[in-house]
Amino acid sequence: MARTLMADRIARLGTENAFKIGVDIRRCEEAGLKPVKLNLGEPDFNSAAAINERAKKEIDAGNSHYCDPQGLLPFRQTIAKQVSETRGFKVDPEEVVVTPGAKPPIFYTMMTYVNPGDEVIYPSPGFPIYESTITFAHATPVPLHLEESRDFRFTAADIEKLITPKTKVIIINTPSNPTGGVLTKQDLEEIAEVIRAKCDDAVRIYSDEVYEYIVFGGRKHYSIASLQGMRERTIVVSGHSKTYAMTGWRLGYAVLPNVEEAQIFKTLNVNIVSCTPPFIQLAGKEAIESPAVAKVVADMVRQFEERAKWVVGALNDVPGVTCATPVGAFYVFPNIGGMLEQLGVLAAYDSLPAEKKAKTSPSTMFQLFALYRHSVATMDRNSFGKIGTAGRHFLRLSTATSMDLLREGVKRLAAAGADRKGFADYFQKGEHLGW
Repeated sequence: MARTLMADRIARLGTENAFKIGVDIRRCEEAGLKPVKLNLGEPDFNSAAAINERAKKEIDAGNSHYCDPQGLLPFRQTIAKQVSETRGFKVDPEEVVVTPGAKPPIFYTMMTYVNPGDEVIYPSPGFPIYESTITFAHATPVPLHLEESRDFRFTAADIEKLITPKTKVIIINTPSNPTGGVLTKQDLEEIAEVIRAKCDDAVRIYSDEVYEYIVFGGRKHYSIASLQGMRERTIVVSGHSKTYAMTGWRLGYAVLPNVEEAQIFKTLNVNIVSCTPPFIQLAGKEAIESPAVAKVVADMVRQFEERAKWVVGALNDVPGVTCATPVGAFYVFPNIGGMLEQLGVLAAYDSLPAEKKAKTSPSTMFQLFALYRHSVATMDRNSFGKIGTAGRHFLRLSTATSMDLLREGVKRLAAAGADRKGFADYFQKGEHLGW
């Protein structure tokens, strides 16, 4: 019997389409187009001068060798202090594990706690790596669908319906990528009450708090780990990519419930990445501690809020589009169902044979049409979790770009949404209808 080249598990591994669409953007650029890029969740600001200077100083001092796989102790002490002060519980630096970016802790959580057949509850729409790692671990994905009508928050009743004896991990992300939704303290208190009542001590909560400082309207970020009985069962994850505009630096961390579980994450670091570069960690320490950096962050968040306010208003003026107002992160997540119907996308999708339908969706088709014919790059609903998304027609737009580009991008989206003849021609040619 012939063997296959690839392991079966590779077929279960997803991707992050915010990077994948880069191939399509390059095709458009090579054809002479100049797409407005509203696809990638990356601040359009550079890392602050104090951060950069600290990194250069450490490199010049020769601090570029192997270091503790768990993370430099001074950096872990700074993280422990910051988390203790903002969440209201004591963190031991030995419970902190530093990673190259905030993605590794998602994989580490699945590797550490989840066996094949265990169930993992996760928000949908949500960060695409959630669904990818769950299926890769041969676990059972249980999407918690977030509703536009509730500003993409979910309730204790929503999560209670999904918890079963097979539940092993529950993922909570607030502020949310891609919706900009933020759970209130009351939301979290009621959710925690359900978890305490229905889950035993073997269930872990993965609390993704990467956007913790990017909240609007004077709101405060709350962590479920701060609530009674939750610290002992919660993995708190954050990082520097979004708050400090350090996406390319790759710096994140996890705060584990105890030292023993932190040692498992450390061992996974040893096996996979060895360590996070020490000069980057010390620059990250500067980011947390520097008053000058705090002022830069506050100004960046103010601009994100102003942009979101304008974009939401502009999108709600587009026929067939509704858009909830985000209260955190730097995304908007408009519902384009009415526009897709007017444009003929829903009917076109329904006419596709089953094998082609499986590789696309109405919002995917519009996303690619808007890129190839109207030169604006966005992200489709299926890029943020595919399971159970039939009939859910949304786009994600990143507001992490200039107001001029946002104005132009929304203008091009509106033009795409009104271009029924153009879409009919695009669909008839049958190119770039899905991935």
